[in-house]
Amino acid sequence: MAAASSLSLHNWSQALPLRRNRFPRVENHTKFTRLRTIRAGGEVLKEDIIVVGAGISGLATSLSLHRLGMKSLVLEQAESLRTGGTSLTLFKNGWQVLDEMGIGDDLRPHFLEIQGMIVKSSGGKELRSFRFKDEDKSQEVRPVERRVLLETFESHLPPATIRFSSEVSSINKTRNGETLLELVDGTRVSAKIVIGCDGIRSPVARWLGFSKPNYVGHVAIRGLAYYPDGHTLQPNVTYVYGRGSRAGYVPVSPTKVYWFLCFNSPSPGPRITDPSVLKEQSRQMTMDWPIDLQDIINHTPDDMIIRTPLVDRWLWPSISPPASSGSVVVVGDAWHPMTPNLGQGACCALEDSLVLAGKLAGAVSGSIKEALRSYERERWARIFPLTVRANLVGAVLQLENPMVCALRDNVLLKMVRLGPMLEHTNFKFEPLKRS
Repeated sequence: MAAASSLSLHNWSQALPLRRNRFPRVENHTKFTRLRTIRAGGEVLKEDIIVVGAGISGLATSLSLHRLGMKSLVLEQAESLRTGGTSLTLFKNGWQVLDEMGIGDDLRPHFLEIQGMIVKSSGGKELRSFRFKDEDKSQEVRPVERRVLLETFESHLPPATIRFSSEVSSINKTRNGETLLELVDGTRVSAKIVIGCDGIRSPVARWLGFSKPNYVGHVAIRGLAYYPDGHTLQPNVTYVYGRGSRAGYVPVSPTKVYWFLCFNSPSPGPRITDPSVLKEQSRQMTMDWPIDLQDIINHTPDDMIIRTPLVDRWLWPSISPPASSGSVVVVGDAWHPMTPNLGQGACCALEDSLVLAGKLAGAVSGSIKEALRSYERERWARIFPLTVRANLVGAVLQLENPMVCALRDNVLLKMVRLGPMLEHTNFKFEPLKRS
């Protein structure tokens, strides 16, 4: 990696600090484009590609670039890899991307392949069941622990790819067209390309003019139960539908079970992190539901339960800001947060990473700006419909009216065919052309 001085990645903290500028709080893209142009002075480090955020989309993007022979530096504000969180479910499109990145087979032995789906009423009555392979022989559904996925990404990246304790405090353009990032510790780095993979509260997305994601009216409590002597659950995902609330659980491995509880709430409510409070709330809400749920909740370690308000962002054409400006672009939740009702949030973030890396690799002798615009055009056509559909599915599943819920459970659910419902997991992509 080129550098503007004799400084290396290991002594960034000694870079000459610049007076910090906080991100401007503005409401639209036009105001962001009025940021002043800076003449880079003092000690400024040079990088070709900076990825902001070492979450799933950030590490997937860095690894995709690495597979194509393109170096990147990942800036992560935390002191270490953020391995908190529980589990996520990947469908065949997610696994195809992981295979293309070269890590799918590293992960599969650790996680169960899910055979089918069972839907129950809150009283325990089975309403419908499906087998994934009956609907699509190529379908592959496996839950993955977030911690294991991130650690696997990291293990396949070159040493020193991730720089921790590196929170971005300001973004500015330089006279030569590059992007200047200043970190909270005073370090400054100039990059030819900046890729924002910094989640739903993304400073990069805010710099591009995006507003905060919209709260959709539901809150989720998620947990990862642990059975040291093993559980007895079959490899199926089970959903329980109530009125204004629902739950689900799926075995992740022979000893772990992921579960969630989703309920209506007029506001996101206060931030609750006390595991005893979250467990008690979950037990109270599912007291008369299938007994498996209570047992799974009780087997959840305190550090494996979280509460999150559900949000999304609809990328309306001609209204939403573009995904890129110059050589700055956003990926995954930073661009298109979606509700988890289709199980496609992480899958789409992985797809983004693969597509973006391919576009940038093809732009080595061409226009970076055009490559980023091409990425946006290709991904928007897929992302926008999925975001809307996930939101609408959630609205139906969170219905409260008893008569409407009865119609949903006893009539509409009988008419559903799983095959068409999973068409969105068919994803065609250009293979990574390794150098």
